[in-house]
Amino acid sequence: MSKQKSRRTLPLRLGLFFFCLIVGHVAPGLVAPVSADQPNVIVILTDDQGWGDLSVHGNTNMSTPNIDRLASQGMALERFYVCPICSPTRAEFMTGRYNPRTGVKSASRGEERMDLDETTIFEAFKTAGYRTAAFGKWHNGMQPPYHPNARGIDEYYGFCSGHWGHYHSPMLEHNGQIVTGEGFVIDDFTNRAMSYLEEHKDAPFFVYLPFCTPHSPMQVPDRWWDKFENHDLPLRAREDQPENLSHARAALAMCENIDWNVGRLMKKLDDLEIADNTIVIYFSDNGPNGFRWNGDMKGKKGSVDEGGVRSPCFIRWPAKIPAGSKTDTIAGSIDLKPTLLDLAGIRDTGTLPMDGVSLKPLLLQDTVNWPDRLYINHFRGKTSVRSQRFRLGYKGGLYEMQNDPGQRVDVKDKFPKVYRQLTAAGEKFDREVVGELPEGNDQRPFTIGHPDLTFTQLPARDAVATGQIQRSGRAPNCSFFTNWVNLEDSISWNTDVQIEGDYQVWVYYTCSEANLGTVLELRCHHSAITKEVTIANDPPLVGENSDRSPRKSESYVKEFVPLNFGILHLEKGKNPLVLSAQKIPGDQSIEMRLIMLNRLSNVKE
Repeated sequence: MSKQKSRRTLPLRLGLFFFCLIVGHVAPGLVAPVSADQPNVIVILTDDQGWGDLSVHGNTNMSTPNIDRLASQGMALERFYVCPICSPTRAEFMTGRYNPRTGVKSASRGEERMDLDETTIFEAFKTAGYRTAAFGKWHNGMQPPYHPNARGIDEYYGFCSGHWGHYHSPMLEHNGQIVTGEGFVIDDFTNRAMSYLEEHKDAPFFVYLPFCTPHSPMQVPDRWWDKFENHDLPLRAREDQPENLSHARAALAMCENIDWNVGRLMKKLDDLEIADNTIVIYFSDNGPNGFRWNGDMKGKKGSVDEGGVRSPCFIRWPAKIPAGSKTDTIAGSIDLKPTLLDLAGIRDTGTLPMDGVSLKPLLLQDTVNWPDRLYINHFRGKTSVRSQRFRLGYKGGLYEMQNDPGQRVDVKDKFPKVYRQLTAAGEKFDREVVGELPEGNDQRPFTIGHPDLTFTQLPARDAVATGQIQRSGRAPNCSFFTNWVNLEDSISWNTDVQIEGDYQVWVYYTCSEANLGTVLELRCHHSAITKEVTIANDPPLVGENSDRSPRKSESYVKEFVPLNFGILHLEKGKNPLVLSAQKIPGDQSIEMRLIMLNRLSNVKE
């Protein structure tokens, strides 16, 4: 399928402000075959973990010895920045480009999808001969060609949505097929990664571990919760940032679970005798998901202030990077792709210039003079600019970060020239980078059909319901539809069929005995199939008993099972896919979580 793209009419660089061509930047070009001495790569990305959620950064409320050890064995990037929320950060890491350029502007309803002419870091490494795998939360598109298996990932196990409603043996997917997880998700993802390392230890690999904690729901096994259930948490959030203690306790317990799994993974590298030539990177996707101790910084997840975008970042490569090294040089998620390509000796296979720069000279300590640069953070109309010394707040205040990490004193009158320079950079970014994003909701249809992948998932998250049909929770990512009481109501997806053909349809549903006999129709353009529901599936809601702190907007979940709906012929083109009820003999029709389509044949491409 040809890659789609728009918004390429503006300059691709911001000139001197971003220094995208400084020392070490990898030039585009052809990729040489992988050699035996090229490093393995493991990238660990946590979800909603703040800079302060580690004992290495001075948090005495908790203990993270394995991550602390990882930090001491390589370089700690003390001023490392990401986006205020998750999907944009993931897009920046994968592309080396500021997230508005990639088409990613939010975390759900299709706004998390990367444009298709973006070349991911996995595609570049795979082209160079690496084996690639990801275990965890993807969150940059579910339907191929946005799915991880279509963007350079050979082996994928996890979930593609933004949040998940239950972390204990939940519904997951393995290379596009629905499966049931095994135990607590972070432990499960780590187990899968360790098995992958054993199987591929003799050839260069790139393993991506996007953990989904400490993102809510606030669930963690007893082994880690017991320590925190009644913990006093002597270190607290700032006085002007109200702290939810039960939420903070759960988050720190989840971080200690992450630490345990990092320790297991590092031990596996040692046991396999491949640690020396394996690059390990650890960072988080945004600031903490609640106010708690965070080194007195202002802001949390969703904020472009320092506390919302400063992330831990540690890079270990025993064969090359000096242990115990640190740098205060500002860097961020856009720099990871060019850095890893440079360290592995791989040239970028993409055609779009990266905003990030290679940090190789810093990591290997073979440079003295590092050019100044500005780093931009943006989210939902708020833009903040960081220089090595100052931060320009989105409301216009200027803060000297070395002396005022909490952004309490506005010094724009003291440094008017700096204020003008940073203001101009922010305005330029809004005009030339943010301006690439279309206004309003994402109007891209959800794709069905792919030349290499037969599966397509269409979750309730991506659908629109009419009438009295309700979502099970305000946050759509892990929601399902319920209260389907009227024949006039329906559920539809705005779809674009890429390949015409016959598709096997499975609808994941619940239905009580009293509501059996419901007759459903699935229609797309000229084709339609009907199905009567004759087998009951009436499970309870799951999740509340495992929550360590009450959830706010996320849905609880149920055990949905697949209904064999039959075979639907889909014509190529853009048309709504509509699920309606032809008969509702009981109180309501089914509850619906997901439609799976599996292409059986190709007619036209």
